Amino acid sequence: MNNENKTNINWYPGHMAKTKRKIEDELKNIDIVYELIDARIPKSSKIKDIDKLIKTKKRILIMTKTDLCDLSIAKKWATYYEQKGYVVLMVDLKNNDDYKKIVRETHKITEEIQTSRKNKGLKEREIRALVMGIPNTGKSTLINKITGKKSVSAENRPGVTKEMQYLKTKEGIVLLDTPGILWPKLDDEIGALNIAATGGIKKEVLNLDEICVHILNTLYKYYPEKLKEYYGITSNEVMEMYETIAKKIGAFKNNEIIFEKVSEKVYNDLVGEKIKGVTLDRWQ
Repeated sequence: MNNENKTNINWYPGHMAKTKRKIEDELKNIDIVYELIDARIPKSSKIKDIDKLIKTKKRILIMTKTDLCDLSIAKKWATYYEQKGYVVLMVDLKNNDDYKKIVRETHKITEEIQTSRKNKGLKEREIRALVMGIPNTGKSTLINKITGKKSVSAENRPGVTKEMQYLKTKEGIVLLDTPGILWPKLDDEIGALNIAATGGIKKEVLNLDEICVHILNTLYKYYPEKLKEYYGITSNEVMEMYETIAKKIGAFKNNEIIFEKVSEKVYNDLVGEKIKGVTLDRWQ
């Protein structure tokens, strides 16, 4: 066990590269882009070089999972993005009505399209919205809210959506669902660890001990009260943290800590949304 901040995390399956190519091909048919980021990692979860992909398309930056984040920090990130010119909406997609903010803002931003059609004597048409983000930012949950039914599978694991598809809604909007995408090289170590810690990278390719140490160290640094609340941890020594959790969950064999079991527990608690009120990307 060590707590050095070095990682070789990487996950860029073929369907992600294919998705980017398809998005570029389909962009001419799109009126607005919904770019989803996780309010727990509002910097790490923002797709690198997304502007090169969607170019000058109108966009709403949607910060999801506000029910899980540290709102005081997440709001600072929202203000930062607004100051950069983004339209930002913070949403809790478990709240039945929060998605309506997105619907209203969509029609507001695309009003000129309908006005232009009206001036030409044409009827209003459905607005085409591209939904994109890294894995596990809530795209499927958002789509199911706006369509009013379970149109796509929504799970707390990456790689569930593999193909792009258009989905009709009753809101005057057609949604283009896309698989979660990352970038070929996750060269920001903290960013890669944050993405992994919140379920954005396939679990099978991760070193869970590495992810667990990152979670524990980050929580101790910024949310020590959470570690005490969830695990009874009061020390910042990694081995002591593991021992405390191991005692709590019975992760011993022959008086030795079963590290894999402890790491899995901490990872599952964060990805499984049991640990709430935390934002891992700090405001600089």
